[in-house]
Amino acid sequence: MYQYSYADQNLVDERVAQFRDQTRRYLAGELPEEQFLPLRLQNGLYIQRHAPMLRIAVPYGLLASHQMRVLAEIARDFDKGYAHFTTRTNVQLNWVKLEEVPDILAKLASHQMHAIQTSGNCIRNTTTDPYAGINAEEVVDPRPYCEIIRQWSTFHPEFAYLPRKFKIAVIGTKTDRAATQVHDIGLHVVKKDGEIGFEVIVGGGLGRTPIIGKVIREFLPRRHLLSYLDAILRVYNLEGRRDNKYKARIKILVESLGKEAFAQKVEDEWQALKDGALTLADEHFAKAESYFSTPNYETLDALAAQSQLQDALNADKDFANWYRQNTVAHKVAGYRAVIISLKAGVVNGKYVPAGDVTDAQMFALADLADKYSLGEIRATHQQNLVLGDVKLSDLYALWQALTDLNLARANIGTLTDMIVCPGFDYCALANATTHNIAESIEKQFNDLDYLYDLGEIRLNMSGCMNACAHHHVGDIGILGVDKKGEHWYQISLGGNSGENAKLGQILGRAVAADEVAKTIDTIAKVYQNERIATDEHVESFAQVVERVGIAPFKAAVYG
Repeated sequence: MYQYSYADQNLVDERVAQFRDQTRRYLAGELPEEQFLPLRLQNGLYIQRHAPMLRIAVPYGLLASHQMRVLAEIARDFDKGYAHFTTRTNVQLNWVKLEEVPDILAKLASHQMHAIQTSGNCIRNTTTDPYAGINAEEVVDPRPYCEIIRQWSTFHPEFAYLPRKFKIAVIGTKTDRAATQVHDIGLHVVKKDGEIGFEVIVGGGLGRTPIIGKVIREFLPRRHLLSYLDAILRVYNLEGRRDNKYKARIKILVESLGKEAFAQKVEDEWQALKDGALTLADEHFAKAESYFSTPNYETLDALAAQSQLQDALNADKDFANWYRQNTVAHKVAGYRAVIISLKAGVVNGKYVPAGDVTDAQMFALADLADKYSLGEIRATHQQNLVLGDVKLSDLYALWQALTDLNLARANIGTLTDMIVCPGFDYCALANATTHNIAESIEKQFNDLDYLYDLGEIRLNMSGCMNACAHHHVGDIGILGVDKKGEHWYQISLGGNSGENAKLGQILGRAVAADEVAKTIDTIAKVYQNERIATDEHVESFAQVVERVGIAPFKAAVYG
């Protein structure tokens, strides 16, 4: 993984020193609130409903074990003993003290981490496929391109004060596990006549005006990556609206101009940049790729390992369920990638919020990464974690260790593998609570065998229209709304954030908090009644909604 250069470390250390002095002056009354606000946002610090919240950057979702340990130390020493992983693969601390934030940032900097550009109207953390570099289907590993974008975008002077925040995602496979089509820019690595390049998608986004992005260039040679991105950002910076923050995202600009007109403006701007200083050469790519060189995988007797694994699968149903749901194929024979569910549900009578992990669990995960997965941990868009390089012969022992940590729930891809934002309990922007609703759904769907029968269903729940949990693109989406001080929940069906991205349709009027879980149960039963099943194939929830529409579900829910 990428290691800081001298310039990186110096830059981050200087930022810590700057913010330490800015915080001191603010607390001493020497710096007004209106001046401190943009300074704290530049360092990832929000003021939430009950306490400051610090968002820590995890570039392209990749953590070394020592970085996970420092996050655990910070959660233990500066927060309430846990951290929260987001859909952008960042980490949030919900209970920090303002006066201690500079100390947190200094501790992060000592382990090549920071909170820079995790908030504010700038280019945010670039995300990618959690299986980047280990998936046999990918054209090339997309992480080097993410790193090139990170270096270009960090403290870019022209794009520090954009009309609104800006998000980029890059993938190297046809399968989209990074929701690229609902990003401001989505980049798909492709090959044309043996040359590597990008399909460029612009203008996606959710929130108050959800829009699926549009392809503005089917093939961009990779040497032009930065100059073309620069052209897009220049057009947006010049023409994006600044008079209304709800209409300031690039998606609004693309929609108002039209895809063709916007693409032409980018093309015109690009002509002044093309083949200039931003043009990338082979040595630039070689250097970036060297940061993500292929590990020295062992040459394993895959047949023997598979035989040993099969014995364990046959002997233990719980392990077999976990293997089926929570591990995925690896490009190297004898290895698997393991998904660690951060959707523990109700543990010892208490609901564990989606994406939350305790300091003790983080310390233990760092040790497990060192022991079983080459010292690396990956965060996912689905608010889970991944150990990417686990030998088949180690899977059973790893599963046992994760079970002891309450991190081996075999529910990946099921209805309880929910994306859930913190909601009204924490966020100052939220209209409604989410954790209580997620808990009621967990209790309604507490039978794993039933969940497996339902198959893959993505349930996403947001506490407000900002859509931090991407409710618009869930198979089932839940949006919390406020009705005269009461929390109600609007439900949508048929969304998709993958390669066939689309927005869900609103089912009907919002339902009361105590009716949400029952409503989801009704929807699940309609799906079971409507699906076509043969010995070879069972229609998925998404396929049924695509075929029959939402009318049968609406009739069952509302009569």
